[in-house]
Amino acid sequence: MNRRGRLKKIFIKTDEEFKQYWKHYVLQSVLATLAVFIVISFLSLQHAVIVASLGATAFIVFAMPASITARARNVIGGHIVGLFCGFLFSLIPHTVLVSSVLVYSLAVGVAIFTMVITDTEHPPAAGTALGVVMTGITLNVLIAVTGSIVILSLIHWLFKPYLKDLT
Repeated sequence: MNRRGRLKKIFIKTDEEFKQYWKHYVLQSVLATLAVFIVISFLSLQHAVIVASLGATAFIVFAMPASITARARNVIGGHIVGLFCGFLFSLIPHTVLVSSVLVYSLAVGVAIFTMVITDTEHPPAAGTALGVVMTGITLNVLIAVTGSIVILSLIHWLFKPYLKDLT
């Protein structure tokens, strides 16, 4: 096989299951797109880390619906832990770069620890902790994150019989 053929095989590989389950791929991608649209509608790009975190949640919920991290307990519980840890550590004064980095790191580490011991592991929720500790929490952020995770979990629950793991 020549070089061009190898590159094509590497970069243009089509998932064989796509051919059989293309409707699932399209439906689940559209649902994820709508979910992220809703999130971005409520949060400004000033909260980019939180938006990215919720985008990653949408990926897990719609591309990996059978994953334990896609369960409502994990999605909702993980992000609540992230919100709480981010808020808690944002109360610690951190005006110097070194102290800021330490506080940000602690918020993420404690969020991970708390998710693990409460059986609410949801990797994107660590990003929620980071976003909240970096930008602070406002009522808008609290409502947007809480609303988003409830909506994502509700959509997941309603469509679960029709969702297929795409990974």
